[in-house]
Amino acid sequence: MRKKIIGFLLISALALSSLAGCGRGEDGSLESGEQSLEDTQESQSRTGTDAPDQSGTEGAEDAAGQTGTQQSGAGQDGTEHEEKEVPILKDGVMDTMGCRVGCAATAAELEDEKVWEIITTHFNALTIGNELKPDAMVGYSVSKCPGTEEAELNGETIVVPKLDYSRAEKMLDKIYDWNQENPDNQIKVRGHVLVWHSQTPEWFFHVDYDKNKDYVDVDTMNKRLEWYIRTMLTHFTGEDSKYKGMFYGWDVVNEAISDGTGSYRTDNEKPEEALSEDRHGSNSSWWHIYQSNEYIINAFIYANKYAPADLELYYNDYNECDGKKQRGIVELLKELKEREGEPGTGTRITAMGMQGHYNMESPDMGKLEYAVSSYAQVVGNVQITEFDLKARDSYDGSEEAKAEEYKKQASRYRVLYLVLKNQNKTEGVNITGITFWGTVDHYSWLQTRSDVGGGNTGNLMQCPLLFDENYEPKPAFYVFAEDK
Repeated sequence: MRKKIIGFLLISALALSSLAGCGRGEDGSLESGEQSLEDTQESQSRTGTDAPDQSGTEGAEDAAGQTGTQQSGAGQDGTEHEEKEVPILKDGVMDTMGCRVGCAATAAELEDEKVWEIITTHFNALTIGNELKPDAMVGYSVSKCPGTEEAELNGETIVVPKLDYSRAEKMLDKIYDWNQENPDNQIKVRGHVLVWHSQTPEWFFHVDYDKNKDYVDVDTMNKRLEWYIRTMLTHFTGEDSKYKGMFYGWDVVNEAISDGTGSYRTDNEKPEEALSEDRHGSNSSWWHIYQSNEYIINAFIYANKYAPADLELYYNDYNECDGKKQRGIVELLKELKEREGEPGTGTRITAMGMQGHYNMESPDMGKLEYAVSSYAQVVGNVQITEFDLKARDSYDGSEEAKAEEYKKQASRYRVLYLVLKNQNKTEGVNITGITFWGTVDHYSWLQTRSDVGGGNTGNLMQCPLLFDENYEPKPAFYVFAEDK
């Protein structure tokens, strides 16, 4: 019997609490004086705009402290609302699309029990939003290597940085315990991400892991790349791992195609950004060393070598409906497919990850349809991996504006979902997953960013997700849960 919950249908605008400082933060201890970085950092690579580091869990705790304000049978404005059984989101998507439906969450969000209730009720997949990225794996010690040790690789002893699995494992342990207790209602995990120009400490590319020394050569970088991918996949998906079987897939490479040129992202993507920055927003030190796409090809070769055969492997990117960039992505996917082969020698790619950071006007139906079709022609499987919607520029977050924005947002999601449903019925196209980039509006990265996909300059002036700050489903939720 499927699990059901009781909620309230929002018929008219509710007076929603204004929550200040609700950006997601890292909840682990900080090393070497480094500030932790939430997953809003991912947007840096899209514009080159530097985002301030966000440390601690103050925002998450403040938001969690606002729970329980919705009274049974009435909204905050005192208006009585119809009590209604809320449908289960994952059941609706499965019935319509036949694919998994996921959300993203950081460690701080999983500490919010109302978010956890939403996840375990409505989703069957979860993307670790920040804690499996390279900077998190070195304890956010991005200015200085946290220490080194020796490792064996292909019969050779190499020196490697010490990794810190604690942040990711804290999240995975919570999911593991849930899965053990609920074998018929398990949550599978998406790993994000192995290779990315951003949130990879600059010292990782230098001699002795010291960014003040020279860059290493290609051969040395290949060894570091293989070691890192082997270590991550073995630790989290290997035969002896506690988490074996929990991961359904992993983003191998993220955002390697340029917005400006439609070709590969280079070390001069944003000339005013110094290549010596601890974390890059736009420029790629991977490209600086390789001067080619060799690191991308090798990343998929190494992932194929060390990943279990049933672990899905992805390329993931944003602005994926832009014609010029789309053509560049297609060329990369073609090369990855052409080089597919046995583990140890060939690549393997399971699907194209279309991030889906869209707004109320773009992309239009035709561009989305064409993008899905173009990627499917090469790799067959397509996924929406970071779905959310920027509000209209006219939206000011006021009470009177919310009902109208929620209504238009639902209509916009309905149009996009219609394209996905229709494409999924097309021969040769297989949409195998839809993941929303968060659960409740006040934790969204868009609340603290003002670049691609949107962002606000005040408090809660974005409403990109399916649940509001009262943890209640919005009209957009029913687009997917009921499919009417």
